[in-house]
Amino acid sequence: MVDEPRVELTPAAAELVRRLREVHGPLMFHQSGGCCDGSAPMCYPEGEFRTGDSDVLLASLRVAGVAEPVGFWMSRSQYEVWSHTRLVVDVVPGRGSGFSLEAPEGVRFLIRSRVVGS
Repeated sequence: MVDEPRVELTPAAAELVRRLREVHGPLMFHQSGGCCDGSAPMCYPEGEFRTGDSDVLLASLRVAGVAEPVGFWMSRSQYEVWSHTRLVVDVVPGRGSGFSLEAPEGVRFLIRSRVVGS
């Protein structure tokens, strides 16, 4: 049995990542368990969101057309709740209320998940 990736992007999300990379340079995602848009993955220029011991690097996403991997981080407390899920980053119309780079585009990233075997 082949291990499934912990995090993946839909084709629409990958296309948005390519566009954001052209404008902002290397990128990263962080999913926290906070309020407001805390349940949505936030996209930042790489290194703009400071990670530490309270965060887990779930994936280094390879996106066609993007030279470097895009890190996907999650707060450790949220990871403990979501540790048995596969996360799929998608894009939907609408604007989130956070500081994620896609906000001016009129869309927002969204997590879709499903339980995976342990």
